[in-house]
Amino acid sequence: MAVVSTVLPRWTIWVPATAWLVLGVIYVMPSHEVLLVLAAVALAGAVFSAVHHAEVVAHRVGEPYGTLVLAVAVTIIEVALIVSVMLTATPEKADLARDTVFAAVMIVCNGIVGICLLVGGIRHHEQDFQVRGASAALAVLASLSILTLVMPNYTSTGHGEMLSPSQLIFAGLSSLVLYGVFVFVQTLRHRDYFIANVPDEDVHAEPPSIGTARLSAGFLLICLVAVVLLAKVLSPVVESLVEDAGAPDAVVGIVIAALVLLPEGLAAVRAARADRLQNSLNLALGSALACIGLTIPTVALVCLSTGQALLLGIGSKETVLLVLTLMIATLTLGTGRTTLLQGAVHLSLFAAYLFISFMP
Repeated sequence: MAVVSTVLPRWTIWVPATAWLVLGVIYVMPSHEVLLVLAAVALAGAVFSAVHHAEVVAHRVGEPYGTLVLAVAVTIIEVALIVSVMLTATPEKADLARDTVFAAVMIVCNGIVGICLLVGGIRHHEQDFQVRGASAALAVLASLSILTLVMPNYTSTGHGEMLSPSQLIFAGLSSLVLYGVFVFVQTLRHRDYFIANVPDEDVHAEPPSIGTARLSAGFLLICLVAVVLLAKVLSPVVESLVEDAGAPDAVVGIVIAALVLLPEGLAAVRAARADRLQNSLNLALGSALACIGLTIPTVALVCLSTGQALLLGIGSKETVLLVLTLMIATLTLGTGRTTLLQGAVHLSLFAAYLFISFMP
């Protein structure tokens, strides 16, 4: 990894502290407009700080464990955010989890992957990665996304876009088990599938000390929690702006997913720019898998425990975009080499998703 210093830069320490200070003041004066602006600035600072600490931890533990750290940490906190909003939301928000999960998949598979391939292609012309690892991740991603986001529209015992309790239990358990098997394969059984064929020049650099890595791990968690809480503070502002603009409610899910995925997106783009496309894809595809594999079981458990309604089935337009995304991703990542063309194709799909979301 690019981060090799054994001493953390000062800004990576005082930025999270400032973000938490802003949060504390906001809870005292929640409606002050200046504080909302400061919250947006603090959010950006916390994201950059989280990326730095994630790279420190990743350089210490090595691949593919390093990319797994940020993906799982962000997803766990994203799940907490979704559940907290669901528990306080009205029945009209029964589709929030679905919209957020679908938005995360589209943002990762088309937005983040597209930018990574484009930036890497412009800077390095062609980039290599492990086909076996990418194919394994795509196979799991296709299964999870279709079974949880498309299949509910075609069940006979459910109610439209909803699953019956037994079907919801099966969807949650199968998602959790499949993601668990993928993590086992990625980190233990076939770890070599997710390691770059060409050694990273930074691997030979001196890794940070254990104490520095532990400190960064703590600050990473602090930064991620701050990101989620700041995003939750800004969510009502986003909802009011979306309502005033007359945009669909699904846009709220896009904004929430985009805010929470910022640390992962920035880390993936920086890896691609440094010619570490394998690390970039591990982080991007791992984020999408963790989003579905951890969010769906947790949300299903909450809904079954509280009796809340949960809409999972996406619409026909969204289904077409999802199937097209999975098909293009299979073609893009099926050769082990990418250029800027593949990045442009994924970004065009991402632009189509955003356009249809705002102009259905």
